[in-house]
Amino acid sequence: MNEHSSKAGFWFGLAALIQSIYYIITGLWAQVHISSFMWVTGPKTDIWLVKTVGVLIIVIGIALLIARIRKHYCYEIIILAMGAAIGLTIIDIYYVSIGRISPIYLLDAVAEVALLCMWIIGLVKDYSVRRKTGT
Repeated sequence: MNEHSSKAGFWFGLAALIQSIYYIITGLWAQVHISSFMWVTGPKTDIWLVKTVGVLIIVIGIALLIARIRKHYCYEIIILAMGAAIGLTIIDIYYVSIGRISPIYLLDAVAEVALLCMWIIGLVKDYSVRRKTGT
């Protein structure tokens, strides 16, 4: 899936760039200044868990940034990006709905859904080109 139409490549590149920057910044924020992170997102009891999730988010962001730089959007990268966005959206909505986390996390859910939509648009563009060319 390295050879994409320019339209698919544009959407994959845009999604990878935005998601990588968003993930790296938010992941680093939890590592570097946990007090301001908790001021915005609400109090946490397990700081080690917040930092662990932050590290994982940073790693996903770095993988997406490398894919963007190399313009290499294989299925594994797309699944990683979409899976992270879907998983975080479900977590945000569920835990806000039961009152476990702050409603501010719904803003993250909106961002995750927007990212997911960009990846889906890229997949649709890629599929339509492949269908027309028979590749």
